[in-house]
Amino acid sequence: MTGLISDYRRDLEIRRYPLAVYVLTPLAALVLQAWLPRVLGRFTYMDLPLLVTIYFALVRRNPIHGTLLGAGLGMLQDGLTQGAIGIHGIANSVCGYLSASIGIRFVVENALLRVVLNFLFSLLASALVVFVSKELLALGAQWNWLDEGLKAAGNAVIGLGLFPLLDRMQVRD
Repeated sequence: MTGLISDYRRDLEIRRYPLAVYVLTPLAALVLQAWLPRVLGRFTYMDLPLLVTIYFALVRRNPIHGTLLGAGLGMLQDGLTQGAIGIHGIANSVCGYLSASIGIRFVVENALLRVVLNFLFSLLASALVVFVSKELLALGAQWNWLDEGLKAAGNAVIGLGLFPLLDRMQVRD
């Protein structure tokens, strides 16, 4: 019985996208992440590079790809902010690895499951950012449950709209 499940998971297709989607989606996420908070003020309750990392890690089902994508997007995200470089790289790479690992084990096509995963990974990424900032770099970052919960809920709602949009861009045979 266990062999049937692992064969089924192995036979699931890994989604493919045009090269432009792989390049333009993370680039657009980084630009919007840097631009929207300056224009609209309270758009700090989103983390678009994290959402892109989670999405591509879930659908590609490759932990190495998810880790490297998360690290790269996180480092670029840190480069666009005034904070220490590497904090979001660490958080996004951990979330990318875990997302891909979950994508290997479970079918993650359900919208409700994706919303829950986005919420949980947003909380995890925020916790990792606060931990690295406070404990490793002694920057005095504080954890505020309300702010982090709102940010995670915002990311979950944005992912609810973003993921189906990216699903439509896949290459179909």
